[in-house]
Amino acid sequence: MADITRRFGWRHLRSAPTAHIRHHKRGRLTHDGRGLSFWYRSLSAALSEVPVDDRELAMAFHARTADFQDVTVQATVTYRISDPAEAANRIDFSVDPDSGNWRGTPLEQIATLLTETAQQHTLDVLARTPLAVALVDGVAAVRERVATGLAAEPRLPATGIEVVTVRVVAIRPEAEVERALRTPAREQIQQEADRATYERRAVAVERERAIAENELASQIELARREEQLVEQRGTNTRREAEEKAAADGVRTEAEAARKVRLAHADAEAARATGAARAEAQAAWLRVHGEVDPATLQALAATRLAENLPRIESITLSPDVLTGLLAKLGRPESRADA
Repeated sequence: MADITRRFGWRHLRSAPTAHIRHHKRGRLTHDGRGLSFWYRSLSAALSEVPVDDRELAMAFHARTADFQDVTVQATVTYRISDPAEAANRIDFSVDPDSGNWRGTPLEQIATLLTETAQQHTLDVLARTPLAVALVDGVAAVRERVATGLAAEPRLPATGIEVVTVRVVAIRPEAEVERALRTPAREQIQQEADRATYERRAVAVERERAIAENELASQIELARREEQLVEQRGTNTRREAEEKAAADGVRTEAEAARKVRLAHADAEAARATGAARAEAQAAWLRVHGEVDPATLQALAATRLAENLPRIESITLSPDVLTGLLAKLGRPESRADA
């Protein structure tokens, strides 16, 4: 809205660049244009302010399809006032010279005109379209029909209104119908989700089976390797025992050979010793055989004396001494002497 200030019975108006101001004084047009600023007297001034910027008009209305289903249409119409003078002549855009507020509701009149016109064309389209088709292709059809209808509406150019764009946001059925229409899609989505779940479970089961098979194969391979290890250990133990037995045999044979050699050596030594003793004994016997009996007796007495214990004293009886003297007196004794 325009800014109006008071100074000493006068009024000063300052408008925005997007507002077209028309000032009539005593029936004559004094000021006409955008973004004006001027002084005036409220008692003799007639002011009109027409917005010339683009404005968005959101609308929502009900319609019925060819199969008697109620739907709600949400659309937005962008318009602007291209001829402010014509619009001011056809619609009341007058403002209070003291406050600057509109005396009427011009924008609501324009909104009602555009909404009713768009609703009329929307009803014509949807009344011949089934609900399923309207939900799929109805947005484009309604948008095209409403844009064409508003462009061909003769009252809009006569009022100085230009439609810039038409946008249909949505066409929605009643809540129960919408839920019913969503049910097949939801069921299909649920089926797809269940199938994906089953496939995921099947894949998981297959992977678990593969893992179990791998574990079983690993256990079998481990058992086989343990069996090979046991066999290898047995072979090693048997080989070690055989080698130890062979070593013991070699050692026993060596020991037996050594003992045999020692026995042979002992036997040879014993034979050599026996032979030497025999030769010595034979020589001893030969020597004794060649000696006379008296010498042998003397030797025997000498050997006996060597082996007798120590004699501190000896007593000779007369009988012994007599016999000894008699023996010494024999001719043989004297001859030997």
